Amino acid sequence: MTTNQLVTEIRKKNSFLCIGLDVDLNKIPKHLLKEDDPIFAFNKAIIDATNHLCVAYKPNTAFYEAYGIKGWQALEKTINYLNENHPEIYTIADAKRGDIGNTSTMYAKAFFEDLAFDSVTVAPYMGKDSVEPFLAFKNKHTILLALTSNQGAFDFQTKEIEGKEVYKQVLETSKSWKNSEKLMYVVGATKAEYLADIRTIIPDSFLLVPGVGAQGGSLQDVCKFGMNSQIGLLINSSRGIIYASSNEDFAQAAASKAEELQKEMQTILTK
Repeated sequence: MTTNQLVTEIRKKNSFLCIGLDVDLNKIPKHLLKEDDPIFAFNKAIIDATNHLCVAYKPNTAFYEAYGIKGWQALEKTINYLNENHPEIYTIADAKRGDIGNTSTMYAKAFFEDLAFDSVTVAPYMGKDSVEPFLAFKNKHTILLALTSNQGAFDFQTKEIEGKEVYKQVLETSKSWKNSEKLMYVVGATKAEYLADIRTIIPDSFLLVPGVGAQGGSLQDVCKFGMNSQIGLLINSSRGIIYASSNEDFAQAAASKAEELQKEMQTILTK
């Protein structure tokens, strides 16, 4: 999916909501555990109930890899279901990959070709030759970790080297990489006060923003400092939506929570 197609879908739905599909078998409704594939059954119900309210889904691959081959098969079924039934939805493999060139190429092939995701999250720590293999794929995006929402972000990302924070150096350096126009960036909602500076460096790029909801990030603050003329934001919520209920009404409860965020987004967009 191209950036223009994503923007069109955002304007059509009055939503820039991304729903994280982070499936923990200890948290899903107990009646689903009787299913042949409880992970996929849960995802399908969530997707069926919420696809009209969001523009993207983001499975965190750790929640699938933890269950071995069955988990990976559930991920494959989930992405196939989305691509076949909702091709207008943007898909993000939250895998946080990144390695030397040949390995990165294989990671990229796994998510872009085999699983047909639209994008994948990538760690920038190993630099240019670990990221450019992901950027070589047509109509695919690479979402670079820039300033994350966890407390440990302050260990390295905000440290100054020669008078400039590391995350700003990552942003500036990444702009020089081949096919950098395909880059998006992860910026945590709990770091909303940094967004104004970030926008001076990457004014036109899309930002994937986790941390609204369960982690306490403010949607209003993120939009105030992070929105650009093309919206430029994908706001992710995972636990706050998919685990809104642990009963048989879980999908409807998820839709209600998603609609709350979508309505707030619609109000912001119409301003």
